[in-house]
Amino acid sequence: MNQKVSNSYIIILGLMLFSLFFGAGNLIFPIMMGQEAGINVWEATAGFVITGVGLPLLAVIALGYSGKSDLQSLASRVHPMFGLIFSIVLYLAIGPLFAIPRAGSVSFEIGIRPLLPESWSTMGLFVFSIFFFGVAASFSLNSSKIVDIVGKYLTPIKITFILLLIVVAIFNPLGSFQEPIERYTENSFFNGFSEGYLTMDVLAAFVFGIIVINALRSKGVESGKVIMVSTMKAGLIAAVLLAFFYSAMAYMGASSVAELGILNNGGSVLSGIANVYFGSFGGIILSGVMIVACLTTSVGLISSCATYFNETFPKISYRSYVIIFAVFSAAVANFGLSQLIAISVPVLTAIYPLAIVLLILTFFHNAINGKKEVYQMSMLFTFIVSVFDGLNAAGFGVKPVDQLFTSILPLYEVGLGWIIPAFIGVILGIIIGLFKRGSKKKEEEQFI
Repeated sequence: MNQKVSNSYIIILGLMLFSLFFGAGNLIFPIMMGQEAGINVWEATAGFVITGVGLPLLAVIALGYSGKSDLQSLASRVHPMFGLIFSIVLYLAIGPLFAIPRAGSVSFEIGIRPLLPESWSTMGLFVFSIFFFGVAASFSLNSSKIVDIVGKYLTPIKITFILLLIVVAIFNPLGSFQEPIERYTENSFFNGFSEGYLTMDVLAAFVFGIIVINALRSKGVESGKVIMVSTMKAGLIAAVLLAFFYSAMAYMGASSVAELGILNNGGSVLSGIANVYFGSFGGIILSGVMIVACLTTSVGLISSCATYFNETFPKISYRSYVIIFAVFSAAVANFGLSQLIAISVPVLTAIYPLAIVLLILTFFHNAINGKKEVYQMSMLFTFIVSVFDGLNAAGFGVKPVDQLFTSILPLYEVGLGWIIPAFIGVILGIIIGLFKRGSKKKEEEQFI
């Protein structure tokens, strides 16, 4: 049995992982953040890179470190029912409810819509959705070829397109950095940190990490240590590429304000920059970038979601799930990009902290002796705070609760109030675990 992984295959895995991550949100959110942050762009980018690069890398490594073969097994360390519910919610969030439709909608809005008359937009989106998700479904039905298709072919094409735009923007910037908008005048780092939620990369990392692990096992690798080290190497390749491209996209956004002004969304910024540098040819380049970027992400998400639901609810075949998710995503994409983002923000705000706490606890699993009480209390306390963050993001904040949390929880106003409660939950879980252990030991002594 082969227990060695060649460097060339690790590079392919790293490129595949980067390509799966670097989709719709990863293009539009950092460049929009750059516009808004202005002279504070590097501080905001540092926060964005933590949630958009650092934490996803940790999540991928955590899967390799845990020895678990899927997200549900890992999340079941809290409780089996939590593992099932959390996994379903996560797969739906990064799948047919938000991420997959968003990929199709973004690729149309930026890559195709500028080339069409305004009167054709609705019909154009409908036709494009059918074509886009039809191709994504076709690739997904050949899931065994994902590594070769994405890692060897589509990623180099996408990198070439984006690098061309970045190089021109760096050597010939549109202008100097401007003053930031109000929310980036203070707490730029924390606002960038929260902005990274929108990429969904930590959530996706739990899924994409499984693809890497399965790809390694398909090569005959069974050693847990080899899998973890190989996964870490592939993850580092993806992380370096992501950090570079996020920083470059943020720079382009910050330097574009003098020429374009602050626009409504990252898609408009990308279109504006491409048109300034390349004219009508810029639209063609941007179309290629967006469609390839979004397509590769959609293939990975559809395949991963179909695999999970087929394993969990096997009465429906993998092929059927692929078709269902592709058709559903095509339908949802037609609601439009703005509506999809508006709906996704509250949900992501509520569940993202749970994912972060779960991955951190994974690395301390042995240190806490795998005590369920630690997992349960920390996740409970985290959720109590994050659910109110989600309500605030949805515009349904509970004022008395917000005032209480603001007064007692550091960083609550910047969306990070869950950190202290999560830590308190860990301490409380350890104490409860020790108490239960002491009670059990006393019972055994009485029995003897």
